[in-house]
Amino acid sequence: MFMTGNDCSPMHTPGSDTTAGDGLPVLLPRSQHSISRQHINEHTLKVLYRLRRSGFQAFLVGGGVRDLLLGRQPKDFDVGTDATPEQVRQLFRNCFLVGRRFRLAHVRYADNYVVEVATFRRQPKPEELPENPEEHFFFAENVYGTPQEDAFRRDFTINALFYNIDDFSVIDYVGGLEDLAARRLRVIGDPATRFAEDPVRMLRALEFAARLGFSLDEATREAIYRAAPLIAEAAPARIREELLELFRHQVGGAVLRQAQAMGLLPHLLAGYEGDDETFALLEQLDGRTASGIPIQEPFVLAALFLSRFRQLCCPPQEATVSDALRTANLLLNSICGYFRIAQGSRAAARELLTGFFRLSGGRGRRGEGRFLRHPVWSQAMQLLQLWVAATGEGQELLAAWQEMGGAASPASPAAPGRPGTAGRRRRRPRRRKKPAAQTEKRPSDS
Repeated sequence: MFMTGNDCSPMHTPGSDTTAGDGLPVLLPRSQHSISRQHINEHTLKVLYRLRRSGFQAFLVGGGVRDLLLGRQPKDFDVGTDATPEQVRQLFRNCFLVGRRFRLAHVRYADNYVVEVATFRRQPKPEELPENPEEHFFFAENVYGTPQEDAFRRDFTINALFYNIDDFSVIDYVGGLEDLAARRLRVIGDPATRFAEDPVRMLRALEFAARLGFSLDEATREAIYRAAPLIAEAAPARIREELLELFRHQVGGAVLRQAQAMGLLPHLLAGYEGDDETFALLEQLDGRTASGIPIQEPFVLAALFLSRFRQLCCPPQEATVSDALRTANLLLNSICGYFRIAQGSRAAARELLTGFFRLSGGRGRRGEGRFLRHPVWSQAMQLLQLWVAATGEGQELLAAWQEMGGAASPASPAAPGRPGTAGRRRRRPRRRKKPAAQTEKRPSDS
């Protein structure tokens, strides 16, 4: 872990307010932090050093610096530079420019490893903006600036730290080192303004707090309460990907529980509200992912609606499989339509809920043998196991099914099928006889 003594920098000390406008960064020397080049991917180092040899500034930036200071292994490394994307492409034959709105350079190496290189940006001055207001956003995303200006454009202070390979120091313009030491998440600038610029930052704030075990800064927390409705204006496709990313990082349950407590969840999920059983189930699902089983969108959908599905369809003695299919469709249609989720994922989630319905009816019911042979059996058993672990209900029911069919194996979700086809054997097509004219023997050529 890094140290924050008062002799950290002859320029500025970590105890000072770095946002006061003095323009002097905190400089944390190599002797006071634990980052080593041995911890940085070799391809990233190649990019940094080639940029420096070519006369450009180049720093390791963002989450990679944050994670290294916290003793965590970053999932990737990003580079910040004053070279334009076109200049980066001239330096690297394996470079490709991506993004129409926000131009970035991707330097690609073997094994699909990509080093993302971003040019330092700044906020444009009002007089620099185009006359057409519709062009303002695109223009503002591509105004190049200095490292300090780039740091103040980033979202959170802990994501705005730079690592300098020239002297192996960490550069902090925004107070990120103090927030790391305090395990605090703080927005750069006015939180209300930054959330209005990009409402998805509210969800990312909850994600980082959960992933890192940090507390939210009070101003950030208050701003989320006030700005929560704005997240409904974000593109559904982007929200959907951010939600899946939560579950990939095993924090989906914790983040959605916090989002509901702060009034964010209904605006995030098109009016959806969860209960304690749902959030406990989602946390169990995160534990399943942490054990090495990849997250699958149909499983997330089924877990989100299982509690409400049980209230409407269980016990099975009072409902039929057709009732269960109809209820599952009604519950899933609204959120799947809002996020434009593919029919395959929707059908797989419906099969999971219907499979859970069959399991909740207990042993000895009609069609049991066919159900045990159906591909959804294993996945429904896993859903039942997670439900029992989350709520403590149904332990005897689970034991009875495990005695019959063994523990469920972590397989992929069942392929979607038509409603009511679980366990039904497919008929072999009847062979058609060839017409007599085609079966006659051809005459000999002799």
